[in-house]
Order: sequence, then C-alpha cells, then structure tokens
Amino acid sequence: MAEIRQIKAQRIVVKVGTSSLIYPNNQLNLHTITRLALVLSDLKNQGKEVVLVSSGAVGVGMNKLGLAQRPTTVPEQQAVAAVGQGELMAIYGRAFGTYNQTVGQMLLTRDVIAYPQSHSNALNTFQNLLKMNVIPVVNENDSVAVEEFNHLTTFGENDVLAAIITNLIDADLLIVLSDIDGFYSANPLKDKHAHLLDEVGQINQQVLAAAGGHGTKYGTGGMVTKLKAAKRIIDHQQQMVLANGRDPQIIYRILAGEKVGTLFEAQPTNSVQQLASNDQ
Repeated sequence: MAEIRQIKAQRIVVKVGTSSLIYPNNQLNLHTITRLALVLSDLKNQGKEVVLVSSGAVGVGMNKLGLAQRPTTVPEQQAVAAVGQGELMAIYGRAFGTYNQTVGQMLLTRDVIAYPQSHSNALNTFQNLLKMNVIPVVNENDSVAVEEFNHLTTFGENDVLAAIITNLIDADLLIVLSDIDGFYSANPLKDKHAHLLDEVGQINQQVLAAAGGHGTKYGTGGMVTKLKAAKRIIDHQQQMVLANGRDPQIIYRILAGEKVGTLFEAQPTNSVQQLASNDQ
C-alpha cells in the first residue's frame, strides 16, 4: 500500500499564479479557471472553508487592453491592474456562479496587515465571509501598491500574501498552484540531476541555494518567494503544498494525502536529509 501524507485540511487557502490563468499567448486559460471554480465550489459543498488568493490582475488587464508586453512604468502597471482587477472578479463571478457559489473580493495592501486595527478588521471580514459561505478572492491591491511592481519581497508577492492570510485566519493548509511540479533539489531546467522533493521541513541556506529567480513575464514570483511563504507556514506550524496547477483537480489528490508536489511542514532535519540524499 502506497504511503500517504497526513494532511489536515478543514480551512484551506489556495493560491493560484498568473501563469495558471493566462496562456503564453496572453489569452485567458478558461479551462483552468472553470476547473478551479468547480473544485473549490465542491470543497465548499463538502463543508470545508476555502479562501482563494489569486494573482492575475495585470495579466488579465493586459489581455483586456490587448497589450502584448507588460508595461514598464509603475503608473502604467497600476492602470492596467485597475482594469484587470474588475475583469478578473467578473470572470470568477461567472465561473463560480455556474456552481451556485458566491465569491467576494478582498484587495489588501501591506499596511492593512501591519496596523493592529486594520489587521483586526481584515480578520473580521474573512471570518464573516466564511460564515456566510462566501469564498473570499484575495489579491494585493495592485492599483495602489508598488512593492510587487518593483519586485521587492516584503509583501508584494502573492505567494507571501497567501502565507500571511493562512497565518491570519489560522487555516490548516496552504496550497500553492504554480507552473512547476514542486520544489527541486536544483533548477531542473539547468541541472539534469535535479530531483523533486516530497517534503521539506525547514528553510535553510541549502534549501535557498536550490531556488531560482523570478518567474514569467506576467507574474513576478519565483521559487525564492515560494520559500519565503513556506518559511512563514513552517514557523506557524501549518502545512503548505506546492504543486502544478495545470489541472486544479490535483487539489483532490493533495487532500487525499497523495504524494504530489512538495509538502512543507515543520520537521527540523528533513530538508537537509532530502537534499543530501537526492544529490548522491
């Protein structure tokens, strides 16, 4: 009998990256969006609480405006994001509405989390949306925040935002859906000996050294930001799974405990052992 993971998941945060929502030709990936809505709505029908952290405001805005290249100046990027945020929610509203599921938008900036009163207000909003059986759809407010556009990692990456939300609402599990299969011992595009790691138990220098840089032209995140997110999760004794979001139905396999993607969970020596063993 195949070994399975022990996944605790009643309150779940799912983060989906821009590369999962937008094809390389700058068109919307309606297949992924539709399946994501189906899976998350089905989880709600099972009685689970779900929060969706979605990138894609700039990518969807580019698609809406017919732009082939991401703008280079902050004001242009913020204007495109303003178009994309509304369009993205309209897309999600239609997709989730097919399954009689209501979604609600939450746009956050770093100061909302940093200041005690707004921190409390954000938590109250999340709690009440979940109580109302609404799926919160969260994104950084790209039309006013500049951290993401300058590629700083203090809050501007949605991988880190998803981890902060997981901490904030005391969720059991964060699932990060990306265009990669998980975390490797080295960059698989450059190192033929790179191996996918089943589990990582701590984020140390050896693990960071295996990470690469930024991602696609639509998104801003890379493996480093996913490890920053994972460190927050591990430090809070929570679980995070990084997996390929090509087919969102992989979420079912993750919740069933199948060994897909990489599980990040506090196990003090695990990551060192796995990297060492895979390099042999």
